[in-house]
Amino acid sequence: MPAFCEVALPVPLDRTFTYALRDDDQASRGARVIAPFRNEKLIGVITATDVAAPTEFEAKYLEAVLDDEPLLSEHLLTLAEWIAGYYLAPLGEVLRGMLPLMAEVRRVVYYRITDLGRDVLAGSLDGDGEILNANSSRSKNKEARVDKQNLERRVLERLASGESLKVSTLRTATAASLPVLAGMLRKKWIARETAASERDARRTERFAVLIPDTRLPALTKLQQAILAELAANGGELPLAALRRSELPSSTLQTLVRRELVRIEERPAAFRLGGIEAPAGPLILNESQLDALASIVSQLGGFHTFLLHGVTGSGKTAVYLKAMQRTLDRGQSAILLVPEIGLTPQMVGLLDAAFGERVALLHSALTPEERTEQWRRIHRGDAPIVVGTRSAIFAPVPNLGLVLVDEEHDQSYKQEETPRYNARDVAVMRAKLANAAVVLGSATPSLESWQNTVQGKYTRIEMNDRVKNRPLPEVELIDMRQEFQETGQEQLFSRSLVEQTRLAIERGEQVIILLNRRGYSFAVICRACGQKLECQNCAIALTHHKSPDDDGLARAGQRLECHYCGFKRTVPSKCPKCESEHLYYLGAGSQQGEERLTEIFPGARIGRMDRDTVRGRLDLEHLLARLHSGEINLLIGTQMIAKGHDIHGVTLVGVVGCDLSLSMPDFRAAERVFQLMTQVSGRAGRGELPGRVVVQTYYPDHYAIVAASTHDYAGFAERELKYRRWMHYPPFGVLANVLIQSEKLEEAAGWSAEIGKWFQKTTPEGIRVLGPCTAPIARIKNVYRFHLILKASSRKALNAALRGALAHAEEAGIPRRNIVVDVDAQRLM
Repeated sequence: MPAFCEVALPVPLDRTFTYALRDDDQASRGARVIAPFRNEKLIGVITATDVAAPTEFEAKYLEAVLDDEPLLSEHLLTLAEWIAGYYLAPLGEVLRGMLPLMAEVRRVVYYRITDLGRDVLAGSLDGDGEILNANSSRSKNKEARVDKQNLERRVLERLASGESLKVSTLRTATAASLPVLAGMLRKKWIARETAASERDARRTERFAVLIPDTRLPALTKLQQAILAELAANGGELPLAALRRSELPSSTLQTLVRRELVRIEERPAAFRLGGIEAPAGPLILNESQLDALASIVSQLGGFHTFLLHGVTGSGKTAVYLKAMQRTLDRGQSAILLVPEIGLTPQMVGLLDAAFGERVALLHSALTPEERTEQWRRIHRGDAPIVVGTRSAIFAPVPNLGLVLVDEEHDQSYKQEETPRYNARDVAVMRAKLANAAVVLGSATPSLESWQNTVQGKYTRIEMNDRVKNRPLPEVELIDMRQEFQETGQEQLFSRSLVEQTRLAIERGEQVIILLNRRGYSFAVICRACGQKLECQNCAIALTHHKSPDDDGLARAGQRLECHYCGFKRTVPSKCPKCESEHLYYLGAGSQQGEERLTEIFPGARIGRMDRDTVRGRLDLEHLLARLHSGEINLLIGTQMIAKGHDIHGVTLVGVVGCDLSLSMPDFRAAERVFQLMTQVSGRAGRGELPGRVVVQTYYPDHYAIVAASTHDYAGFAERELKYRRWMHYPPFGVLANVLIQSEKLEEAAGWSAEIGKWFQKTTPEGIRVLGPCTAPIARIKNVYRFHLILKASSRKALNAALRGALAHAEEAGIPRRNIVVDVDAQRLM
């Protein structure tokens, strides 16, 4: 009789699955397996071994056990189970996020014809979607329909033999696109299957190596050039470098055949990259030494610190010294940063301090690079790990210290399943590993601040900048008064323009925050008020201007949805009333860059947003130009506000930051205060004092006033008072339950069903708001309704959510259509 084990699979189901083991398979808790699941072959993780044989069904055999030893330690498995319970996420999806090793598995998708597909091919059915009838006239676009039907017929004819075909083979043979295949799959004409197998994910690089002591025969000029290039570079060069020299590969192959050069395959080097760190040892001031002493005194046990230091107080230096002390104890450390934008600077510092003992984990790495870094960490070769939120799952042995930089940042909250907050997971991981954890920020989240008030965390204060540099002086510009005095709406105020001009003339650098991407928020019809919306989402399209546009909305310019990526051109007429009076509304960072170019034609202007920074190398290049002084005027979105230490910046402008105060979000004031304070902190970090100009329509708002005086404690006191009155976090717990479907009536019906259950059961201590349409009612053609749950007890909230999910299952509502977001950061 075979042995059985429990396997967690990455599917939206709150359960594990029992599988049988083959005689030669050795299973251990925490090892990966390939498991058959319906028509798929999925990568799962064993969660239990030696389980009883199932009695209600016949267990399938595992396809393969991929690991001889567990890849996940017992405390990481325990952490995964805690995340699954706390955030009500399927355990298999949590474990998938913990193991970024998909590069080690080759997955192949196949399609085969179904019985229904054979009937359709034979012409025995009719109706839209069930007959390939090119003569139908019911479609609005007959030609497009005919083309689609011909593609569908070709697919079915190619699969008619019954053989399963790879998706690449099928697409090549029929010219069918992925959407066409997905549509046929929904209509059940074809079925999808997957196969999975192990693959070697090691990255390699090919080198041309000069063979020494070889008698040279007669050579052509090109052959001589290749040999000279190799000789000038120590006798070897990567083939990629030779190609960049535009030397033909055929000539190189001739040299290989003549045994003058050999080709070697070697492990590919991984470049950490980053901004070069300043030379010289780190010397801490008294405040930094006190902070370090507090942290070091608790190494070797679990303890949580909130390191509250003003911008420019030297928190990073404390992190580096604390990590060194952790290494001295023979332990490992993890440093989390909120966005990839902070990793080049941090990696440069860590590389200078720890060299090859540093590993990097974030989403901009290729799958092979992530696998390589993960394996280095797992072997113990890299006891220092830096990365974004998923780096909290790094398999470091003997974890001693976890550091969370800018702990308040909402980027730590994952917006897809599992919807964990890396800051809170860091605290739990440190607790399980008996390690110390440091949460650092100049503007801590109110949840962390309140934990220090209640004595759960130890607060460390760093109230002064390094070298006693002053905090920047902040000037508030009332844009209502600016309009009254100038008689026109201007993107940049007179004061900001004048102070920018003076700073550039003095040879200093300026940063301007304009926290909107694109050129304009929307294109609107002046005749009827119609906004041009995305065809997939209930959101206005953002205008992205081409370099030769002149500022007038006209056909041919690009509109883009920042939610689904849909793109279209601006129509020549309003689609509703056919008016030609279409205008741009609002301003984004692209328009800001254009205006600055007009005002300061001699400035060296750069822009930092998601449109200019597509990948890791783009960001490193932009930051290097900023550090070197090549850019003296930088405009961008909130990417520019986080942690960058540019000593030449003396002036910061803040434009449109207060727009968030009008959003339906109880955290709006906190976010405005944090963003203002963080971007203000980029000014005056060098020898020269800094200054900040804030343009606002709410100059008397307490968040704006507190940020302008660098008064975090005053802001926290007032905001916490409001939160306590309204029972919002940190004085209560909150969850957002999102019900979604591609059919409006389904989403509305399911949300009503769950709402009725809450009304009927009225869980004690729970307040339910909704159901109602979500603020963004449709995204990617999926309709969205939601309920917001507020509770005084986390235990009561968890029980109510579990009860609702159980009722939903009984009511036939698919689990994949319900999103439970515990401790939600966004309610849109």
